[in-house]
Amino acid sequence: MWKSTRLGLALALAVFAHSLPAQTPPPASAAARTSPAAPEYTLTDRIPMPGDTGWDYLTFDAPSHRLYVSRGDRVLAIDANSKKVVGEIAPTAGVHGIALAPGLDRAFTSNGRSASVTVFSPSNLSVVGEVKGTGENPDAILYDSASGRVFTFNGRGKSATAINAKTLAIEGTVPLGGKPEGPASDGAGRIFVNIEDTNTLAVIDSRTLTVTARWPLAPCDEPTGLSLDAAHKRLFVGCHNKLMMVVDSATGRIVTSLPIGEGVDGTAFDPATGLAYASNGDGTLTVVHEDSADSFRVIQNVATQRGARTLALDPVTHRVYLVTAQFGPPPSPTAERPNPRPPMLPGTAVVLIVSPKT
Repeated sequence: MWKSTRLGLALALAVFAHSLPAQTPPPASAAARTSPAAPEYTLTDRIPMPGDTGWDYLTFDAPSHRLYVSRGDRVLAIDANSKKVVGEIAPTAGVHGIALAPGLDRAFTSNGRSASVTVFSPSNLSVVGEVKGTGENPDAILYDSASGRVFTFNGRGKSATAINAKTLAIEGTVPLGGKPEGPASDGAGRIFVNIEDTNTLAVIDSRTLTVTARWPLAPCDEPTGLSLDAAHKRLFVGCHNKLMMVVDSATGRIVTSLPIGEGVDGTAFDPATGLAYASNGDGTLTVVHEDSADSFRVIQNVATQRGARTLALDPVTHRVYLVTAQFGPPPSPTAERPNPRPPMLPGTAVVLIVSPKT
């Protein structure tokens, strides 16, 4: 009796289940939909550089496939296709950075030792002008398309100098209240710049030449490199306490922080791949993937070479360029130089190329 009852119940349940509509499988998670496989990066090539002077910022000009490297008293122009030095711009005393003004056939260098800007033509690498009288020790430099101005960010001057990119006239100075480091422009009239000694990020109106906001970056210490994802309004700040801060460029909200290597000096963002990079002096390149505007993860720490702390990105090939050299032991500390830098070994300066694996 019990056995037949169980059999009848089982048959009834089977008929009932068959009559139900087919169940739709659950959708893939949002993270899976927005996180395509990111490329793996590796060090693929080295380009030897002439000279034994130091270096600072690099700038990549995608239309001409040319890399500009600051080298103390000159700027080297390197063809990315042939991997050869094709020219130099000199003199540029104590040059730190190079800014390009698309459409004007002009580029601008920030000359730290002479408080000046050298203007040259990218088409033929000839010097076409000079602007004297920036703030003291111009370091980073940026072209802002919204205002048509070039801005130098003056380390000891604790200010930014605005220069008309066409007339080369100085049009104003913006006090920043601290030592500026890496800048970024949103192309719509706002410039963002790290203030290293106050651990803040300043927002400048590029048309009125006023500071409109100051955002704290805690727990970031000594912010340096800065880059922007304009589409998602996200800033990437490289910090010397081995963090990358992701900041909402509309509100200043700290979105998240991520671990990076030691000794960062540059960051970059590639909108085509959703990858952010931090170049670290400890010999690593940290690669971060943007899964969404509020979700980020470290996907790789690429081995580069010690000292490779600044970078430039080719947005077409997605290669990352860095500069470094080999160094000897540091000299003994003195009262004037309590933390002396180790000397660069002659003939060892090199451009590193880090490429996505195909």
